[in-house]
Amino acid sequence: MKIIVNGQDTDTDATTLEQLLDQQGHSGAKLATAVNEVFVPATLRPSHTLKPGDRVEILAPMQGG
Repeated sequence: MKIIVNGQDTDTDATTLEQLLDQQGHSGAKLATAVNEVFVPATLRPSHTLKPGDRVEILAPMQGG
């Protein structure tokens, strides 16, 4: 299925947001996620179903000072 991840066209066979994060190498990371501009909390990622054309944003906290 084709979706958009952080502005990039992406082909994936992931059916849930959690599966997509695993495929993208973010398993277990502290992240903020949104699908179609709606925040998806970590507790809902395993049940959040992805659909073709979804726009997924994956944001990692920045460190610095």
